[in-house]
Amino acid sequence: MSNQGFLYLAIAIGVIFLVIVIVYLRLRKKMQSSQYKQLQQLKRGTQNTAFSADILFQRLYLQYRKIPLVKRYLLKLRRRLEILNIDDEYLTRKQASQILTKGLIIVIPLTIVIIWLTYSNVLLLGILLIFEIFIMDSMIDGMVDKIDNNLLKQQIDFFGEIRHAYHEFNMVEEAIYQTAQDNELEISRQAEKIYEILISDDPEMELEKYYDIAPNSYLKEFAGISYLTKEYGDRKKDGASLYLKNLNNITQEMQLEILKRDKLDYVFQSLSVISIVPMLFLEMIKNWSVSQFAFTKSFYMGKQGMIVQILVIVITFICYTLTRKLKDNGSVNTKTQNTENPWQEKLYRKPPIKKFVDMFIPKEGTRDYRKQTQLLKDAASPLKLSWLYVNRICLFIVVFIASIIIMIALHNLQVNYIYTEPTTDYDLMGEMNETDEQEAMRKTEIDNVFLDMFRGNLKATQDDILNAMKRSEYYEGATDDTLTTDSERIYEKLQTINGEYLQWFEILISLAFALMGYGFPILLLIFQKKMRQMEMENEVMQFQTIILMLMRIERVNVEMILEWLERYANIFKEPISKCVNNYEAGAWEALEQLKEDISYQDMIRIVESLQAAVEKIPIVEAFDELDTERDYYQAKRKESNDRLIASKGLIGKGIGFAPMVCMFVGYLIAPLVLIGLTSMSSSFSTMSAM
Repeated sequence: MSNQGFLYLAIAIGVIFLVIVIVYLRLRKKMQSSQYKQLQQLKRGTQNTAFSADILFQRLYLQYRKIPLVKRYLLKLRRRLEILNIDDEYLTRKQASQILTKGLIIVIPLTIVIIWLTYSNVLLLGILLIFEIFIMDSMIDGMVDKIDNNLLKQQIDFFGEIRHAYHEFNMVEEAIYQTAQDNELEISRQAEKIYEILISDDPEMELEKYYDIAPNSYLKEFAGISYLTKEYGDRKKDGASLYLKNLNNITQEMQLEILKRDKLDYVFQSLSVISIVPMLFLEMIKNWSVSQFAFTKSFYMGKQGMIVQILVIVITFICYTLTRKLKDNGSVNTKTQNTENPWQEKLYRKPPIKKFVDMFIPKEGTRDYRKQTQLLKDAASPLKLSWLYVNRICLFIVVFIASIIIMIALHNLQVNYIYTEPTTDYDLMGEMNETDEQEAMRKTEIDNVFLDMFRGNLKATQDDILNAMKRSEYYEGATDDTLTTDSERIYEKLQTINGEYLQWFEILISLAFALMGYGFPILLLIFQKKMRQMEMENEVMQFQTIILMLMRIERVNVEMILEWLERYANIFKEPISKCVNNYEAGAWEALEQLKEDISYQDMIRIVESLQAAVEKIPIVEAFDELDTERDYYQAKRKESNDRLIASKGLIGKGIGFAPMVCMFVGYLIAPLVLIGLTSMSSSFSTMSAM
């Protein structure tokens, strides 16, 4: 980097530091005012101090709401944190501000590094800055997932305390209330909410509302089992409380889930970074290659090198997105994004746009319509079909326009390279000295005079250039060999420049890229569906645990079991919901239809047991193997999780390392080898001719 570049960077860092100091001083001054005291009163137990980090984050929250792009991430954080922090606005704002501040602390220096490394390449710089948006999304998701994982770990300790309190009070609601009062962690808010549900006038309806906002399925199970025990009473099984036994089953499920998430985090902890890192080294590789192997300059400084750069970035974007989808462990709540009035819905409401989008959406009742809606369900996507097509059409338009702009930029880049490149023959190794470089630039400036003279003239010939050179002051007294050689060189440059314009086949290429963008949301849904299918065995085993908890509770029937399975289902939610809706019309027929709608054998076996419990035998006898072979199913669940993690890890490593392989092979090794061999072949041909 030049001294001037370092000076600009130092000035930029100094300005940023000065702005941070000014903002800090202003915030500190405001916190001494009455607003500070009012905010202090929002949190119980807050001490009167000269400076409070909590109040600082509250002030930052208000500031973040005023910044358009930052506000988007702030609202996204709120939607996820509100589920974890029930009715606690203060904590929600604090955590949202904390997470966003940490993200900005990482992203801002990263932006400075990107500008420092790619400031000379405006196109690459713009693409990398846009890509930071996706990095910010990943960081926010990771931080919220960490909070959710902490909540899950707190639940294990909390359930252990519930056991002791239940032995003391022998009442579910009292045990929950007492444990919640003795606990100041995040789990206590969930416990207080469950307690309020149990003592409400209509606990069943309040429980249904809680199911929609519970941060994880284990709290749903706990709330449901607590309600059933309070409603129908506890029973003894083998001398032990059935409620506590069910509590132990939920705890074992959580322990398996925590181990699974920890292993997934360990396997994927660096893959996202590895998939991003190659982009930051593109300019460094280019500068090193040009300095060490001067014959590669025409590739790296021309449009061929830029095309490879863009391809590496596109591959990185795709691999980064797939890696995130692959790592997704379903934490917090998969439907926490804004599904009430997103930008797709706002856009779709406009009559002209709605009319245009409807032309692409398959008609209801058609095979394509059923196929698309089923894909959305199988992928557990919160998108409506209209929103999906808004995404596809917008992506088509954006990719097409971006491709055209990139094509034009590549042509301009090639023309600029011809006008600025020193005109000389390079050695295979090293660079020119200062004298040779000055002479080469003098030749380039002379060539540019004739290029400007004939640029745009598609009928110009080498003879026209030769005649112009003879009349020029630059070639007074030049030999015929010199005139011929230089005219050939200038004519070749002119041919290249006159050919650098947007051509019809480039528009077709842009359309092809746009069609790929149009199909990308569908491919992403298919990938998400495949990843969910890998979780089938895990979900069926969770169903077995739910049935094991319910089957010994009095008044539990097959319909109630199906309702519970529907509540916790993810992959099999659609067929189970269909079965529940058809149950009253005929239990056996509804379960038979459920068997036809699914193909997974272990799930079919559960349905057959439910059919047996409808007409022939009690539920306890239909599922007696779940109790007798509990240890086997636990071991099988662990083995299933290990295989799932191994499969995801193998796929993730292949996807995560793909950008780095493409960078080294396509941007470093291949150009050196191919251009080197071409240069050597040309040199040997010249030597042979001599």
